[in-house]
Amino acid sequence: MSKNIYVGNLPWSATEEEVRASFEAYGEVVSVKLIEDRETGRPRGFGFVEMDDNGAIDAIEALDGKDFGGRNLKVNEARPREARPRW
Repeated sequence: MSKNIYVGNLPWSATEEEVRASFEAYGEVVSVKLIEDRETGRPRGFGFVEMDDNGAIDAIEALDGKDFGGRNLKVNEARPREARPRW
């Protein structure tokens, strides 16, 4: 079973490889997805990491508030996206 982890306050220069390397110290990383602006393609400063359950818990505890590229990360278990009305 795997958990999806929200990673916020990322520097815009962060790459998926750098994020993966930080999380791999705590367990197997299944996937990394950094979110980009739809119109400009520029990074939005957050993303999601999917990893095994035990590793996810360890990574959340270890990396929340840790400095990454000059910014303190916000790391927690991702919540399901709320339904938003379509215009």
